[in-house]
Amino acid sequence: MTRSLSGRLGIGVGVVCLLLWSLGPIYWSIATSFTRPADLVSQTPHFFPPSITFEHYANLLGGTSSYQGAATQSVWPQFSRALINSLVTTLAATAITVLLAAFGGYAFVRLRFPGRDVIFVLVVATLAIPAYTVMIPLYRLMIALRLVDTYLGVTLIYVSAFLPLALWLMRSVYQSLPVSLEEAAWLDGAGRVYTLVRIVLPLAAPGLIASAILTFLSAWGQFMIPLVFSPTLQTKPLTVLIPEFVTKNYVDYGLMNAAGMLAIVPPLLVVLFLNRYLVQGLMAGSGK
Repeated sequence: MTRSLSGRLGIGVGVVCLLLWSLGPIYWSIATSFTRPADLVSQTPHFFPPSITFEHYANLLGGTSSYQGAATQSVWPQFSRALINSLVTTLAATAITVLLAAFGGYAFVRLRFPGRDVIFVLVVATLAIPAYTVMIPLYRLMIALRLVDTYLGVTLIYVSAFLPLALWLMRSVYQSLPVSLEEAAWLDGAGRVYTLVRIVLPLAAPGLIASAILTFLSAWGQFMIPLVFSPTLQTKPLTVLIPEFVTKNYVDYGLMNAAGMLAIVPPLLVVLFLNRYLVQGLMAGSGK
């Protein structure tokens, strides 16, 4: 009985510590986003906002705020542009990556061609290459192709970074599907492309959704790549814009945390509504 109670107590303490470690920074950001600028710079730390204010969110969404008695301009033009940039590059990279993984993963499983396994291993092995080791040659390549500070350039880099993982996932999904269904369709006169689109892909939907979720989350949270390849507001995403709220004279903690809270809404919605598909897709290739 004593061991059982001590074991449960230990598990409870571990769960509480894990929740504080994971949710503590999120709570602090939420509290900071609703705290007045004067309270943020006070000597006494506040774990709860002394008085709730929405001026940071108003500043982001078109209103004006004040800091130390001086009015500050709204950052809505920059914030809205960066939000659009994040959505465009992330959605484009997700769509292209899932499309290529859907057809490429099928080719690595069902088609026979020389060096198939070697090519797949080489593609997946690129996951082990640190991004900073290829940053300089990639930047020179983007300059030569005039793709720096363009949606196409950033999207292509995202696709090259996240496609190997999606290919590996879709290959595992296709390997778990019985080939007898495709053979039956071929006997009825269906072509390989028709069989893939109308029969195989619907069965592999959990894997496709899982690939889309992983790609979306990875692309949305990117910082180093857009920091280098999106130097202007034309393609700059939220992850690069938010740290720029640190000005020469002061740090606008409330504005940064309010922007961060709004920036996590899209990935949060994706995880909340598609979480079960992510689990199904990751487990799809676990057995046959």
